[in-house]
Amino acid sequence: HAFVQKHRISLGMLNIEKIDAFLAQYLAHYKEQTCVIYRSRLRGFLRYLFYERKLLPSNLAPLIVGAPRFCKAKPPYFLRPAELQKLFAGLKLSSASDLRTYAMVHLAYTLGLRPCEISLLRLDDIFFKAAELCIRTRKNDNPVRLPVAENTIKAIAAYLVGARPKSSHRRVFLTLQPPFRPMSQNTVTQAINGCMKKIGIPYSAYGLRHTYAQNLLEAGLSLYEIKEMMGHDSIESTRKY
Repeated sequence: HAFVQKHRISLGMLNIEKIDAFLAQYLAHYKEQTCVIYRSRLRGFLRYLFYERKLLPSNLAPLIVGAPRFCKAKPPYFLRPAELQKLFAGLKLSSASDLRTYAMVHLAYTLGLRPCEISLLRLDDIFFKAAELCIRTRKNDNPVRLPVAENTIKAIAAYLVGARPKSSHRRVFLTLQPPFRPMSQNTVTQAINGCMKKIGIPYSAYGLRHTYAQNLLEAGLSLYEIKEMMGHDSIESTRKY
């Protein structure tokens, strides 16, 4: 109460940035175990304000999280600007295989798609006029329609016009040798990994997905918004990214 009064914040204006500022000040001198307790109490209070009192525009409780605790020796990796520049400068467009990989790399980087989501993408999922893409199969079983960058739309169009074999299959990405059939998740992964290795980028296809998450974070999106864009089941998965 003292914090919102001092900064003249109405409850209707409350957002995760303001809550983060409060927690940074309030928890500065507490040990982590005590911070866990206070964050839990704050989550309960925010749920009360949203569900019972209807004083908040959205439920902010799921966004109250502590510092990530990585169970791995290394945190998730992402490409730095110089590496991204090197990657896209090194992509070739001289063969059908190149055009196909070019489109898949764009989908992985600009939309954060998993290799399995790229492999399952259908022609009916692409809306060129609206510059949108429908991802129907996600881990959280929650289909989503996403805006697509102009360069990505052009990359997909270049592949469809100049490289995709004529086939009755509705999947976007097909093998290039007859009998033409949809690419598997593993084949998509191998194609992207092989391309990055040739260019000298020491990361895998998932590095592009991690980079997409990093870009969203740097653009100022909240943890909850990043969770929705990434198609995660829980906010805990997003925290790891």
